Amino acid sequence: MKRPGAGEYAEYYAKYIAKVPGTDVLGILESERRRMSQLFAGRTERDGNFRYAPDKWTVKEVLGHISDTERIFSYRALRIGRGDQTPLASFEQDDFVKNGGFPSRTIGDLVEEFDAVRGASIALFRSFDDQAWSRRGVASQKEVTARALGYITAGHQIHHRMILEEQYFPGIPRA
Repeated sequence: MKRPGAGEYAEYYAKYIAKVPGTDVLGILESERRRMSQLFAGRTERDGNFRYAPDKWTVKEVLGHISDTERIFSYRALRIGRGDQTPLASFEQDDFVKNGGFPSRTIGDLVEEFDAVRGASIALFRSFDDQAWSRRGVASQKEVTARALGYITAGHQIHHRMILEEQYFPGIPRA
Protein backbone atom coordinates (compact mmCIF):
# COMPACT_ATOMS: atom_id res chain seq x y z
CA MET A 1 0.00 0.00 0.00
CA LYS A 2 1.20 3.51 -0.65
CA ARG A 3 1.37 6.20 2.01
CA PRO A 4 -1.41 8.79 2.01
CA GLY A 5 -0.66 11.93 0.05
CA ALA A 6 -1.04 15.44 1.46
CA GLY A 7 -4.44 15.85 -0.24
CA GLU A 8 -5.87 12.88 1.66
CA TYR A 9 -6.05 14.45 5.12
CA ALA A 10 -6.18 17.75 7.00
CA GLU A 11 -2.77 19.29 7.60
CA TYR A 12 -3.24 18.88 11.37
CA TYR A 13 -2.84 15.11 10.99
CA ALA A 14 0.49 15.30 9.12
CA LYS A 15 2.33 15.07 12.45
CA TYR A 16 0.73 11.68 13.14
CA ILE A 17 1.21 10.28 9.64
CA ALA A 18 4.88 11.31 9.77
CA LYS A 19 5.39 9.07 12.81
CA VAL A 20 4.41 5.94 10.86
CA PRO A 21 7.45 4.44 9.11
CA GLY A 22 7.20 2.80 5.70
CA THR A 23 4.11 1.64 3.86
CA ASP A 24 2.96 -1.38 5.90
CA VAL A 25 0.43 0.30 8.18
CA LEU A 26 -1.09 -3.07 9.16
CA GLY A 27 2.32 -4.32 10.26
CA ILE A 28 2.90 -1.12 12.24
CA LEU A 29 -0.49 -1.42 13.95
CA GLU A 30 0.39 -4.98 14.99
CA SER A 31 3.95 -4.20 16.12
CA GLU A 32 2.72 -1.19 18.10
CA ARG A 33 0.14 -3.43 19.75
CA ARG A 34 3.00 -5.62 21.04
CA ARG A 35 5.10 -2.58 21.95
CA MET A 36 2.30 -1.12 24.09
CA SER A 37 1.89 -4.47 25.84
CA GLN A 38 5.60 -4.45 26.66
CA LEU A 39 5.50 -0.81 27.78
CA PHE A 40 2.78 -1.56 30.30
CA ALA A 41 4.04 -4.96 31.49
CA GLY A 42 4.64 -4.83 35.24
CA ARG A 43 3.16 -1.36 35.73
CA THR A 44 1.37 -0.72 39.01
CA GLU A 45 -1.76 1.21 39.89
CA ARG A 46 0.51 3.89 41.28
CA ASP A 47 2.14 4.12 37.85
CA GLY A 48 -1.30 4.38 36.26
CA ASN A 49 -2.26 7.33 38.46
CA PHE A 50 0.96 9.26 37.76
CA ARG A 51 0.86 12.59 35.92
CA TYR A 52 4.08 14.45 35.19
CA ALA A 53 2.53 17.89 35.70
CA PRO A 54 -0.63 19.11 37.48
CA ASP A 55 -2.40 20.03 34.21
CA LYS A 56 -1.54 16.78 32.38
CA TRP A 57 -3.53 13.57 32.09
CA THR A 58 -2.62 10.55 34.18
CA VAL A 59 -1.16 7.45 32.54
CA LYS A 60 -4.62 5.81 32.80
CA GLU A 61 -6.23 8.83 31.13
CA VAL A 62 -3.66 8.78 28.32
CA LEU A 63 -4.30 5.09 27.73
CA GLY A 64 -8.07 5.58 27.81
CA HIS A 65 -7.70 8.50 25.38
CA ILE A 66 -5.70 6.34 22.97
CA SER A 67 -8.42 3.66 22.94
CA ASP A 68 -11.30 6.14 22.63
CA THR A 69 -9.61 8.03 19.82
CA GLU A 70 -8.74 4.83 17.97
CA ARG A 71 -12.40 3.81 18.12
CA ILE A 72 -13.40 7.14 16.60
CA PHE A 73 -10.77 7.03 13.85
CA SER A 74 -11.67 3.42 13.02
CA TYR A 75 -15.37 4.26 12.95
CA ARG A 76 -14.64 7.07 10.53
CA ALA A 77 -12.56 4.69 8.40
CA LEU A 78 -15.38 2.13 8.43
CA ARG A 79 -17.95 4.66 7.28
CA ILE A 80 -15.70 6.15 4.62
CA GLY A 81 -14.25 2.82 3.48
CA ARG A 82 -17.74 1.43 2.96
CA GLY A 83 -18.69 4.44 0.86
CA ASP A 84 -20.85 6.39 3.31
CA GLN A 85 -20.70 10.03 2.27
CA THR A 86 -22.41 11.42 5.39
CA PRO A 87 -20.15 14.07 6.96
CA LEU A 88 -18.82 12.90 10.33
CA ALA A 89 -18.66 15.19 13.33
CA SER A 90 -15.58 16.08 15.33
CA PHE A 91 -15.19 15.19 19.01
CA GLU A 92 -13.83 16.93 22.09
CA GLN A 93 -11.04 14.79 23.51
CA ASP A 94 -11.01 16.51 26.90
CA ASP A 95 -14.70 15.72 27.43
CA PHE A 96 -14.04 12.08 26.60
CA VAL A 97 -11.20 11.92 29.13
CA LYS A 98 -13.17 13.81 31.79
CA ASN A 99 -16.14 11.47 31.42
CA GLY A 100 -14.26 8.24 30.71
CA GLY A 101 -14.04 7.04 34.30
CA PHE A 102 -10.41 6.07 33.75
CA PRO A 103 -9.19 6.84 37.31
CA SER A 104 -11.52 4.18 38.75
CA ARG A 105 -10.33 1.47 36.36
CA THR A 106 -7.23 -0.67 36.75
CA ILE A 107 -4.23 -0.23 34.53
CA GLY A 108 -4.57 -3.89 33.54
CA ASP A 109 -8.15 -3.36 32.43
CA LEU A 110 -7.18 -0.36 30.31
CA VAL A 111 -4.29 -2.26 28.70
CA GLU A 112 -6.64 -5.15 27.92
CA GLU A 113 -9.12 -2.72 26.40
CA PHE A 114 -6.44 -1.14 24.21
CA ASP A 115 -5.42 -4.59 22.99
CA ALA A 116 -9.04 -5.43 22.09
CA VAL A 117 -9.61 -2.08 20.35
CA ARG A 118 -6.38 -2.47 18.38
CA GLY A 119 -7.36 -5.99 17.39
CA ALA A 120 -10.68 -4.71 16.07
CA SER A 121 -8.94 -1.90 14.17
CA ILE A 122 -6.53 -4.34 12.54
CA ALA A 123 -9.40 -6.63 11.53
CA LEU A 124 -11.27 -3.69 10.00
CA PHE A 125 -8.28 -2.38 8.09
CA ARG A 126 -7.43 -5.90 6.83
CA SER A 127 -10.92 -6.06 5.31
CA PHE A 128 -10.27 -3.06 3.06
CA ASP A 129 -9.41 -3.60 -0.59
CA ASP A 130 -7.59 -0.97 -2.66
CA GLN A 131 -10.86 0.76 -3.54
CA ALA A 132 -11.94 1.01 0.12
CA TRP A 133 -8.55 2.40 1.18
CA SER A 134 -8.85 5.12 -1.48
CA ARG A 135 -12.39 6.23 -0.69
CA ARG A 136 -12.85 9.78 0.51
CA GLY A 137 -15.24 11.25 3.02
CA VAL A 138 -15.56 14.19 5.36
CA ALA A 139 -14.71 14.11 9.06
CA SER A 140 -14.43 17.20 11.25
CA GLN A 141 -15.31 19.29 8.19
CA LYS A 142 -12.18 18.09 6.35
CA GLU A 143 -11.81 15.61 3.52
CA VAL A 144 -9.99 12.39 4.43
CA THR A 145 -9.38 8.95 2.92
CA ALA A 146 -9.73 5.63 4.69
CA ARG A 147 -6.00 5.10 3.98
CA ALA A 148 -5.12 8.32 5.80
CA LEU A 149 -7.29 7.26 8.74
CA GLY A 150 -5.30 4.01 9.02
CA TYR A 151 -2.07 5.99 9.22
CA ILE A 152 -3.60 8.58 11.55
CA THR A 153 -4.76 5.79 13.87
CA ALA A 154 -1.27 4.32 14.04
CA GLY A 155 0.48 7.69 14.27
CA HIS A 156 -1.76 9.00 17.04
CA GLN A 157 -0.97 5.98 19.20
CA ILE A 158 2.77 6.22 18.41
CA HIS A 159 2.66 9.91 19.35
CA HIS A 160 1.19 9.12 22.76
CA ARG A 161 3.45 6.10 23.32
CA MET A 162 6.45 8.37 22.80
CA ILE A 163 5.06 10.86 25.33
CA LEU A 164 4.50 8.03 27.80
CA GLU A 165 8.09 6.83 27.32
CA GLU A 166 9.63 10.30 27.53
CA GLN A 167 7.46 12.14 30.06
CA TYR A 168 5.76 9.55 32.23
CA PHE A 169 7.91 6.46 32.51
CA PRO A 170 11.49 7.71 32.81
CA GLY A 171 10.72 8.66 36.43
CA ILE A 172 8.69 5.55 37.16
CA PRO A 173 10.77 2.40 37.48
CA ARG A 174 9.07 -0.87 36.50
CA ALA A 175 7.61 -2.79 39.42
